[in-house]
Amino acid sequence: MSRQLFAYITHKNGVANDSAFELAAAAKKIDADASVTAIVTGKGDDLTKACEQASSVFTKVWKIEDDAFAYPNAELVRALLIKILPEKSVTLLAHDTFGMDLGPGLSIKLNASFVSDVVDIERVEGDALKIIRQEYSGQVSTHVSCDISDGAAINIRPGAFKPAEASTTGEIEDKSSEAAGITAKREYVETIEAEVGDVDITKSEILVSVGRGIEDEENIEIAQELADAIGADVSCSRPIVDAKWLEKSRQVGTSGQTVKPKVYIALGISGSFQHLGGVKGSPFMVAVNKNPNAPIFQVADVGVTDDLLDFVPTLTEKIEEL
Repeated sequence: MSRQLFAYITHKNGVANDSAFELAAAAKKIDADASVTAIVTGKGDDLTKACEQASSVFTKVWKIEDDAFAYPNAELVRALLIKILPEKSVTLLAHDTFGMDLGPGLSIKLNASFVSDVVDIERVEGDALKIIRQEYSGQVSTHVSCDISDGAAINIRPGAFKPAEASTTGEIEDKSSEAAGITAKREYVETIEAEVGDVDITKSEILVSVGRGIEDEENIEIAQELADAIGADVSCSRPIVDAKWLEKSRQVGTSGQTVKPKVYIALGISGSFQHLGGVKGSPFMVAVNKNPNAPIFQVADVGVTDDLLDFVPTLTEKIEEL
């Protein structure tokens, strides 16, 4: 039986977030034959461009334009979705800071199931959705049965699903009238962009990123030597910034910079969703970690189980020889 599936799409400067294409892929794992509707809110040309991009992977796009939605406000979006979503629909959201704000309250208001941080969807059995999520910073995978008989709000981890490729020209339907009368107590004030330091990692095509596994500040030089050998920049995960080994502008993640390199080399990084949420564009990812169960290996194109302090100098030496 075909299900009513929806996905809320975020965008910035007229560009739909990479998660839009991942949500389209996740929806197809729930019901390959379903007509999936994207919901996009905003204002002006940026909204129009984002809707056009969404229409390349969704069969239908609901465009909702209103001054109130010019800036991100989960309280407003939640009130809108409660108003326009059909009963018992399944709604997919990105498991980023905005989606984590939006999803739980939405499920409560709709009296629907809620599952966060989903990394895979196995199958549907009747009204039970079999999904996989991770616990304890990705060290344990849990298999969960989610009852979707009364609908559901499901947060999908960014990067967990291979983005859907453009394959359609979906219908864009203007639903702006639905925004009338929607208000929120929360008020948008401003967006504070992360400071750009001596290196702007948001523009780097190749990144060598270090995490807790680097062990000591002095060992960051090992990563720098590799970066110099391949023409890359050095970035890091949050523990490195917290230890004040690198400046905040070098941090990749939901609380740091969002990067979109062609190649991403993760050294001693476990692969939490907070970190991977800052890596966009599906780069070729190489992971080096001595823990064979590190979550980073689930998304890496190449995984090396070894002590980075032994492996990286050897790799750098071989590259320099070439």
